[in-house]
Amino acid sequence: MRRGACHCNAVWEDVISGRPENRRKLCGRGAKSSNAEGAGPYNGRMPRKTSHEHDHGLVVETSKPEVAPPPRYQVLLLNDDYTPMDFVVTVLQQFFNLDLERATQVMLHVHTRGRGVCGVYSREVAESKVAQVNEFSRMNQHPLLCTMEQA
Repeated sequence: MRRGACHCNAVWEDVISGRPENRRKLCGRGAKSSNAEGAGPYNGRMPRKTSHEHDHGLVVETSKPEVAPPPRYQVLLLNDDYTPMDFVVTVLQQFFNLDLERATQVMLHVHTRGRGVCGVYSREVAESKVAQVNEFSRMNQHPLLCTMEQA
């Protein structure tokens, strides 16, 4: 089998015999055999590569773009002197799915330190929770304030 290199370093193959008209380039550029690419009936040969398909034996893996995770936001409750502690515990249980013990811990943290983290969420979820808690507090005539900040 005769082999030679073309201008793009692809290898020439002798498909049937040593005659030049039967040689085929793997890369599909340059000299063509008498049978047009992809034309004619099936002749038992592998299909030819088009000019943009180079078969140099290299496997190129496409890289996946690195995407940063979306920013997270802390939902905070702010202490005030008028909202009853049991109402704060109810808010924490109802809107943040905390059990009674954890809700009580967060409520005491808010009471002693002035503010406390209820949870960390994506921006849309955090905005929704802040709006729900503030509306619920107003409906029940309590000045409890809920805010959010980037974590």
